[in-house]
Amino acid sequence: MAEARGLILVVNAGSSSLKLRLLDASDAVLETADLPAVRGAEDARLVAEAVADWSAAPDAVGHRVVHGGTRFSDPVVLDDEVIGEIGALTTLAPLHQPKALAAIEAVRAVLPDVPHVACFDTAFHATMPASASTYAIPARWRREWGIRRYGFHGLNHAYASRRAAALCAREDPAALAGFRVVTCHLGAGASLAAVLGGRSVDTTMGFTPLEGLVMATRSGSIDPGIATWLATERGLSPAEIGDALEHRSGLLALGGSEDMREILAGAGAGAPAPMLALAVYIHHLRASIAAMTASLGGLDALVFTGGIGERSAPVRGMTADGLGFLGVALDIEANEAAGAHADTEIGTPGAGVRTFVIPAREDLEITRQVREALSPG
Repeated sequence: MAEARGLILVVNAGSSSLKLRLLDASDAVLETADLPAVRGAEDARLVAEAVADWSAAPDAVGHRVVHGGTRFSDPVVLDDEVIGEIGALTTLAPLHQPKALAAIEAVRAVLPDVPHVACFDTAFHATMPASASTYAIPARWRREWGIRRYGFHGLNHAYASRRAAALCAREDPAALAGFRVVTCHLGAGASLAAVLGGRSVDTTMGFTPLEGLVMATRSGSIDPGIATWLATERGLSPAEIGDALEHRSGLLALGGSEDMREILAGAGAGAPAPMLALAVYIHHLRASIAAMTASLGGLDALVFTGGIGERSAPVRGMTADGLGFLGVALDIEANEAAGAHADTEIGTPGAGVRTFVIPAREDLEITRQVREALSPG
């Protein structure tokens, strides 16, 4: 078993890439490698070649896995049985789970003698109460097929909310109790989490990552009757509807681009489609932050993270402009100066809610969870 404070290799398998990060005992990144997505043990040589010249070898490996279902609510040490159980969840995340499983197979083939730990994006939201996680659908669907609200982006929501607590001097258990933060993970995929005392109590994504906010190419929440109408009245297949809602909706459908920078430029030039896209995006974002705040019973801190959250001062500014009733107020200069490389407070001094930009660091959260899983007792 690895020492809890040893060197940790973080493995993050995306749809088209495999990111490797080696962190030391003080959480400094020692080595990095960005590879094409692997297909399993057959591509283990790519991993072996990438790490061959590294200055040190890992004591343990942490793998990001998107879906843990109801089975996995904590990090878990991988063995063949656990890997089989993760594979059984593929129908819940058919785009993401196979990539994670292929990466696990490839990296285990290269590093068979160190422990491997799976860390789940859904796990942070396992603490949501039934009132937030349950759909009002037939009992058989819920009981036999596991249809419920799972939530995603949990690794970064966990990290960002923990950093917000630290920045607000609310880290120790007594001070953390009752601390209310909404974390806004805004990227190509986007979701919010309502975090109370360090625990997720609500989130915007649900059974799939399609629910919730308007995203780059995803529709976000729509009337489910639209899908049934398209099938019965226009003859679209479930695959056609799913593909359109997942890959041809969102900012792309409204504004002609999935890139928020292009949407902002177009809106700034007065182009009608980008102006509409931006208005719809901000409307849903503001409304969802208010809904998350209602789940918390108030708000102490608001966090922007993810690619858009970290890099887009205009999006942060427009969002905050509609949230003054919650106590959110941004310092214009601080908001404009905030970047994607350091934690930055962007709220006005004395505002009722403290507002931060916190760069996403899923690698740090995975490292923390690996050490937790491997610590004795």
